[in-house]
Amino acid sequence: MNTMFLYPKLALNGIKKNRRIYLPYILTCSGMVMMYYITSFLTVSSFVREMRGGSVMQQLLFFGCGVMVVFSAIFLFYTNSFIIRRRKTELGLYNILGMDKRNISRILLCETLMLYVISTVLGLACGILFSKLAELALTKMLGGAAQYTFNAEPKSIIHAVVYYAVIFLLILINSLRQIHLSNPIELMRSENSGEKPPKANYFLAVSGILILAAAYFMAVYIKDPLGAILAFFLAVLMVIAATYMLFISGSVAFCKVLQKNKKYYYRTNHFISVSQMAYRMKRNGAGLASICILSTMVLVTLSSTICLYIGEESILHMRYPRNIVLDTYSVDEKMTSLSYKAVNDALAKYGEIPENILHYSYLDIAGEFVDDKVILEPERVNNGMSSDVRQMFILAVSDYNRLMDKNVSLSDGEAVMYTTKSDYTFDTVTLDGFGTFKITERAEDFVSNGVDAMQMVPSVFLFVKDEAAVRQIYDLLLEAYGENHSDMHDYYGFDLSCDKDKQIEIGNEIFDNIVKLKEENPDIWSGVSLDCLEKDRTDFYALYGGLFFLGILLGSVFIAAAVLIMYYKQISEGFEDKSKFGILQKVGMTKDEIRKSINSQVLTVFFAPLAAAGIHMIFAFGIIARLLTLFGLYNTGLLAVVTICCFLVFGLLYTAVYLITSGSYYKIVSSDI
Repeated sequence: MNTMFLYPKLALNGIKKNRRIYLPYILTCSGMVMMYYITSFLTVSSFVREMRGGSVMQQLLFFGCGVMVVFSAIFLFYTNSFIIRRRKTELGLYNILGMDKRNISRILLCETLMLYVISTVLGLACGILFSKLAELALTKMLGGAAQYTFNAEPKSIIHAVVYYAVIFLLILINSLRQIHLSNPIELMRSENSGEKPPKANYFLAVSGILILAAAYFMAVYIKDPLGAILAFFLAVLMVIAATYMLFISGSVAFCKVLQKNKKYYYRTNHFISVSQMAYRMKRNGAGLASICILSTMVLVTLSSTICLYIGEESILHMRYPRNIVLDTYSVDEKMTSLSYKAVNDALAKYGEIPENILHYSYLDIAGEFVDDKVILEPERVNNGMSSDVRQMFILAVSDYNRLMDKNVSLSDGEAVMYTTKSDYTFDTVTLDGFGTFKITERAEDFVSNGVDAMQMVPSVFLFVKDEAAVRQIYDLLLEAYGENHSDMHDYYGFDLSCDKDKQIEIGNEIFDNIVKLKEENPDIWSGVSLDCLEKDRTDFYALYGGLFFLGILLGSVFIAAAVLIMYYKQISEGFEDKSKFGILQKVGMTKDEIRKSINSQVLTVFFAPLAAAGIHMIFAFGIIARLLTLFGLYNTGLLAVVTICCFLVFGLLYTAVYLITSGSYYKIVSSDI
């Protein structure tokens, strides 16, 4: 036979004979290629780009493309190790029968090439087919008009072909490395190489417990949303490390503890189950830990993005308290009157009357809170290194009384305080060098100015005696640090009863009037910010809709990865346990006893990752809630409901996967029972 066709034939036969392990692998690879193409297609789609909010959406999806490529590489490397482990006996047999490692390498090259071509072609075909459906879903999220033309993106196809070619090439190199480092005997005995029960590593087990406890403590203890960002990423790394330690070493140590408990261990079912878990956890611990981490990633990704998508309307109105908001940066009454003129002229032109007016003045300044003292030095505040920086809004108590329907009176040196995203526990607050205020009352709420909702740092609202007290602080700050350190604001917001398109036209007219007045009065003009809710709504929805869409894509990929790891774990354990349970039957155990032992072992091992993921989510809930406040979502109840629902749905899916994959396990194991 021509050697030119020998290696492809052997490779094809190898794939066919091992279709039980290759078919899920091909489907998963194809699914990842499909997901990547769809994401990349939407990223470069001119139709998506031309939609309002489309550019924001595409920026998010571009990030998703990078995440998907990196995750695909890591995951496919991991799953390929299962395949190579199952194929080593067959490859070792080739070696013993006369094939050298160069010939085996050629077989692996042909197999990898076949798997790459099949996965890529199938993935791209499905990606092109479903890309239009994804585009329509995205159009629905952004509120755009659907376009029913069908097309493929050549750039996305080329990128998918190239990226996954590199991934498969790296996988091939790793497989060849494993083969070349093994001798024929090791290859033939690879499936039995882990038969010795592993020794319990109590140091790693205890270290895992301590690291996990520290991560949980950090997640619960950190209250500051800004500090929660760094804490979250550190806690994630600690949880991942601890999870692997506990599943690999902690589980074995736990089995050893159970074995020392004579009353528990020396029962038929317990004896077999505990022994088998002690034999298997060293090998399967990493897989179980990976399932746990992937499950947690699915739950965190979906629960947070779903919450943001459901709550985007309330978040929008926190960011934009009124339909139109005009914020004038000036203490000059002439400047303020010009701003009002720009608004009134636009309203008069369109015949509209402002409703639900929100108007107050405030001093805006940033400060670093050190105990009960606020350091205002620009060098300390602007270096961006401290997590104790707060945005301060200083107002007259008369505005607080008017807007919140209160009747609070203050004397010199007294103040009412309201805080967001953080707590202030001291009874006094000292503006370093500018006076000390006694906190006589802590406000439970205040009207949203939109600024707090869009910034990462917490806010502190300080209500003082009167406007003269506010102006005095401003004058002192101006003298000490200059005009760029703080600003006096005149905040004017209102609602309109007209439709959305007319509101956008009015917003544009106000903007044009402001530009004109600025050109006519350059000497007194300081600054004006204009926000129109309806004008910015699409970009806002694009951000949260994009996060939701990305959450669905990444969640789907993580679920597919977890399912494949579960399947390979069941298949691998099935072949490993097959001979052992046959021996147990020969030494006197009944089929019912063996099945009970199998059920006990499989159920315990299979659902341990889900239980661990649930515990991770319980402790992560607080820090996730604080992180979501940075996006303007303060509805903890919504997050709790969504998280529970996601866990229940994922639990049902997880159980379904267990029932499907365990069938393959029982079929393999029971063939000799």
